[in-house]
Amino acid sequence: MASLDRVKVLVLGDSGVGKSSLVHLLCQNQVLGNPSWTVGCSVDVRVHDYKEGTPEEKTYYIELWDVGGSVGSASSVKSTRAVFYNSVNGIILVHDLTNKKSSQNLYRWSMEALNRDLVLTGVLVTNGDYDREQFADNQMPLLIIGTKLDQIHETKRHEVLTRTAFLAEDFNAEEINLDCTNPRYLAAGSSNAVKISRFFDKVIEKRYFLREGNQIPGFPDRKRFGGTLKSLHYD
Repeated sequence: MASLDRVKVLVLGDSGVGKSSLVHLLCQNQVLGNPSWTVGCSVDVRVHDYKEGTPEEKTYYIELWDVGGSVGSASSVKSTRAVFYNSVNGIILVHDLTNKKSSQNLYRWSMEALNRDLVLTGVLVTNGDYDREQFADNQMPLLIIGTKLDQIHETKRHEVLTRTAFLAEDFNAEEINLDCTNPRYLAAGSSNAVKISRFFDKVIEKRYFLREGNQIPGFPDRKRFGGTLKSLHYD
């Protein structure tokens, strides 16, 4: 196969929300049998057809960088994570629908990635509120994904999804809620699959086609990260 252009998408969220399972499902179209904690960063690749079915169709690599750790980590850990935030073209923010704190922490994750030099304080999340001005000038394509939908009883789903719906509005992003142990949530032609495709198209457009966008250099040399990256698949 000829060399393909590529974009880099961060996958951020608290430990245990299901980022690794989500990435595996997106890239391999299979359920991850034995998920484990991500140490450092794990990278997998999805082949995506930009503007599929149109004369502009072109195939790209979507590199999904699953960043491990906790948003409340010590500054030394955050400094180590900062290396993964270079040359980013898009961000998927992942939260556990059964864990309200993981939803609130998405603001801190996004600010850590978008503004690495910013000292995070309670101004972002205080009693469930946050300062929307922090994201007023953000041009980074974002997608919100809620996991573990299967663990919410049907009688509680409306309440939970109503509570988390504000995330999409706050981040000016589309929202997907799913169960990473069931591939049907991302089945071809489904509304979730359409949202995923639309997000990746937006990331590619921002990287390669919008003149006012940042023309970011290519993917950094993997050697920079030593043994930190657990995997990089181009299957």
